[in-house]
Amino acid sequence: MFGAFASLVPPASTGPPPKDVPPPTPLNLPQCNPQLSGSTGSSSDQDHPSLVRLLQTLHRPTEVNESHFAALGVHVHVNAPAEHVVPDPLYLPSADGWDGIDVDDAGRIDRTFRRPLSNGRLSPETRVYLEKRNELAIANQAAFRTVRRFKPEPGRPVVRLGSSYEFFRQLEFMATYWDDTSLPPLQDEATEPEQESQTTETPQRTTYRTAPGSQMPAELRHNLVSAFVKLVSYDFGCNMAPPKVEPRLYLVEPPSADSEQKNESAVQRSSYFSSGCVFIHRIPITREAARAGIVEGPVAAVSARNTTNFTGPTGSNVDFGRELVAALATAQLRAREGKAEKRIGQGKWWATVRRWGGAEGGPIGREVEGDAIVGDKDAPGTEASGEGGPSADAPPTSDNKPTAQEPGYPLGIPVRGVPLNKKPRKTLSMYDRYRKVRPPSSNWDKKAQYKAIGKIQGTGFDDVFIVSSLFHHLCVLRVRVPDRLLEVLGGAEDDRSGGRRSWDKLEIWRSTWFDLFIPEQRIEAMRLLWGVMAWSMRAIDGDDEVMKDT
Repeated sequence: MFGAFASLVPPASTGPPPKDVPPPTPLNLPQCNPQLSGSTGSSSDQDHPSLVRLLQTLHRPTEVNESHFAALGVHVHVNAPAEHVVPDPLYLPSADGWDGIDVDDAGRIDRTFRRPLSNGRLSPETRVYLEKRNELAIANQAAFRTVRRFKPEPGRPVVRLGSSYEFFRQLEFMATYWDDTSLPPLQDEATEPEQESQTTETPQRTTYRTAPGSQMPAELRHNLVSAFVKLVSYDFGCNMAPPKVEPRLYLVEPPSADSEQKNESAVQRSSYFSSGCVFIHRIPITREAARAGIVEGPVAAVSARNTTNFTGPTGSNVDFGRELVAALATAQLRAREGKAEKRIGQGKWWATVRRWGGAEGGPIGREVEGDAIVGDKDAPGTEASGEGGPSADAPPTSDNKPTAQEPGYPLGIPVRGVPLNKKPRKTLSMYDRYRKVRPPSSNWDKKAQYKAIGKIQGTGFDDVFIVSSLFHHLCVLRVRVPDRLLEVLGGAEDDRSGGRRSWDKLEIWRSTWFDLFIPEQRIEAMRLLWGVMAWSMRAIDGDDEVMKDT
């Protein structure tokens, strides 16, 4: 899987810093945190009484601005502590008190640390959390020596990375594009050895940056975040994998007033935004379902963007809009639990009625020549054809085309077919694709069992978690998505009596940005992610469920 990165990652040096290295890419995190002064709508809401119609006016990402966030009712709590990001702080491991605990002594804490999960098992042991915490505390350069199979420095023990090996392997790839921020900034080549000799706690540098971060391939960032998330999620019976169906946020406008007055079938325009995220799913309990690739959820979403320049408010708005699309798309998938699939265009005239051949004036285009659409299995006389149309190898008949024995036609080659030495076309041409009448393809994954895992029933909202990543940083968002908002996005009437939103607001808790190069920050990020997985995967008892709102 990672063998292709050999041509993507520049060679890293282990001696003195390389010369003529491009300057580092500046680290400027986006600053877009909309705040609400009240629950009433803004002036843009009065101009666009329908939220969906307002969002459907967006044609380019750069058109996103504060008016769209205000129409959604977005309110962000910036730099929220972990105790606010996780709805119930009791599912968070303690922030301190782990330094003096031995792995053998950790078993005594399991009585209060381990909790029942929704898959019928118990949460990971204290020993597992302590081991991962100790592994992430290893200095980067010492871990990189193990990854690159170098001998340890004189007088230092061999570093064992354990289950964190893949994370440090991806971090070492990233270190060729970004400076290791856990170490002091590089000095001149003459003063660097002197600085390292004076700072005995700083390990000898193993990897130096050889390229700017703006040139880093997107795969490296995705793989680093994936390795870090799997480090925690797998112990809770979850895994992260790319979706088989592109995750999209679907928007369906409410029915028009004219169609309602005329008692006609409502004409609702549908559109979507691509999210570009991947999901954390729950692994089925049965081995057969797991081997078949069945996934349950999604539990949470992971959004890793490749943008490195956020100059001006436009870049920040676009990036925050991508996080919102990922959160709302995840909420739509979780809301499919217990519902039947309804494809866009199902039963509509434009997906069932043929456009050509029946109107006044007769057939047009290829229909004049009597051709069937290549690949149309519904066309008459195509039952015996494996490609859904006339076989290219079948000789033409005298009823509609000249036979091969007639003058001017080579033997064995159909007049409008393809030569026998060429394989028949398996895909539809653009013209045939246009002529074929059918509903859009399904947006439901056949291998997915959609469930709102961890949702508290009867509250009217769903807490959706997003693991967001930029540069070599990571943060966690809790997005409280009201059920009423999902109904409006799905085509329900957007009733705003008195200028108030029927779903009130879209509340978000954003953690601080954690630098994965700094051991203390990635340990805190792991603690937060551990709390998110423990709360989302908890065993829910409807009688005893109590929501501790922040």
